[in-house]
Amino acid sequence: MKTILDAIQSPESTPDDFAALPVPEEYRAVTLRANETDMFAGMDSADKDPRRSLHTEHVPTPSLEPGEALVAVMASAVNYNTVWSAIFEPIPTFDFLRRYGRTSPAAKRHDQPYHVVGSDLSGVVLRVGPGVNAWRPGDHVVAHCLSVELEAAAGHNDTMLDPEQRIWGFETNFGGLAELAVVKANQLMPKPDHLTWEESACVGLVNSTVYRQLVSLNGAGMKLGDNVLIWGASGGLGSYAVQYALASGATPVCVVSSPEKAELCRSMGAEAIIDRNAEGYRFWQDAHTQDPKEWKRFGARIRELTGGEDVDIVFEHPGRETFGASVFVTRRGGTIVTCASTSGHVHEYDNRYLWMSVKRIIGSHFANYAEAWAANRLVSKAKIHPTLSKVYPLEQTGQAAHDVHTNSHHGKIGVLCLSPREGLGVRDEATRQRHLNAINRFR
Repeated sequence: MKTILDAIQSPESTPDDFAALPVPEEYRAVTLRANETDMFAGMDSADKDPRRSLHTEHVPTPSLEPGEALVAVMASAVNYNTVWSAIFEPIPTFDFLRRYGRTSPAAKRHDQPYHVVGSDLSGVVLRVGPGVNAWRPGDHVVAHCLSVELEAAAGHNDTMLDPEQRIWGFETNFGGLAELAVVKANQLMPKPDHLTWEESACVGLVNSTVYRQLVSLNGAGMKLGDNVLIWGASGGLGSYAVQYALASGATPVCVVSSPEKAELCRSMGAEAIIDRNAEGYRFWQDAHTQDPKEWKRFGARIRELTGGEDVDIVFEHPGRETFGASVFVTRRGGTIVTCASTSGHVHEYDNRYLWMSVKRIIGSHFANYAEAWAANRLVSKAKIHPTLSKVYPLEQTGQAAHDVHTNSHHGKIGVLCLSPREGLGVRDEATRQRHLNAINRFR
C-alpha cells in the first residue's frame, strides 16, 4: 500500500507507472460480519450502536471482472445506508449479497461472510478489466453508487428501472470504506480538481440523489420561483437540496432542529427557516396517532415565510415522522418527492389531501449515470459545493456512523482511507481559493 500511496502522491507518476504497480493480496476495509447479524436482537433502532458492528480488518483483494475497475481509495464518506447496514435494518445486507451471488459466476464473489460497506469514494484507478476504454490507471476519480447490469431492456431508458440495479457498497460487496474498492467502470466520474480527497468523497451519493430528486424530470423538475420545503436542511441530503434550490432560483423553506443548523442554512443563503424543536412541532400524539392540528400550524408557519404561498415541492426523506405533514402542506397540484425513510418506512397520510388536491408522490432512488455525471459536473464547475463537516480515520468509521445515526452531525462526515492526512489531492488551487469559504462552510 505504501508503494501505491507513494505513486499517487508523486506528480511524476505516469499511467504506465500505475499499471506496473503490484496489486496487494489483501487490504484494510470496514466490514460487517455475517455471524453477528443478531447482535442487536430485541433492541430499539435508536439503541443499536454501529461502533459495535463495524470492524476494520484485512480482507482478500477480489478478482477484477470485465467492465470493472480497481480503485485505490484515498477517502470515503458515511451515508445513511451505512447506518442501516451497521444496525442490520431493515434486513441484514448479507441477504442482498446472497441474492446477488446467485445471479452469475462473477457476482458470486460478492457472497462472502464479510461485507465491505461504503457507497462513496475518491481515489485513483489502479487497474481496469477487459472492455474498459474510458478510464486508465492513474486517473483521479470519484464514484457514484449505482451498480447496474443493463441486460434487461427496461434499464436502457433509465438505468434506475433496470431490474438488476443495486447500490454499490450496500447491496454489493467491496465498497468504498476501504483502501481498495471494486466498481463498474460506468460508476466512475472525474474527481473535481479543486477539492481535496475527503471533500470530493463526500459528494457522490447525496449530490446525485438530490439532483435526480429535485432537478431531473425523473424527479420533481424544480423550476425558477418554486417554493421547496426541505426537511433536515443542514444534513447530508438537505444541505445539497438547499444549494440546488438557491442555484435554480427557487425558495428553500428549511426545516432544522437547532439554532446552529439554522445558522448553517442562513450561511448558504437561505432565509425561510423553521427550527422545528424551538417551535415545538409534534406531528404524532403517540406512536399510532398523528395530529392534524400540527399539520395546519406547520402549514400556516410556512405561509408566513413565503408571503402566503404553499410549497410547490416537498423534499422528503425522514419518512414516517413527517410524511403526513408533507402531504398536507403541499400546494394543490404540487409534488412530494421521497428518497428515503430514516424515521420509518411505513408512511401514513390522509389521502383526501392528496387525491382531492391532485397532488403527486414521486419515489426517487439515487440517480442514473447521466444524472450523476451532470451533478458531478456542477461540483467540478464550483456551482455546488461539498458540505463536509468532520473527518475520521478509517479505523473510527464506527464513530462516524454513530454520529450520523444519532443526527449529531452537520452536512457530511468523511473518512480517510489511504490518504495520510486531510488537505491532499488539490490540483486546481486557483479555483479552490475563489470558493474556499463555501467549501469550508460546514467545517
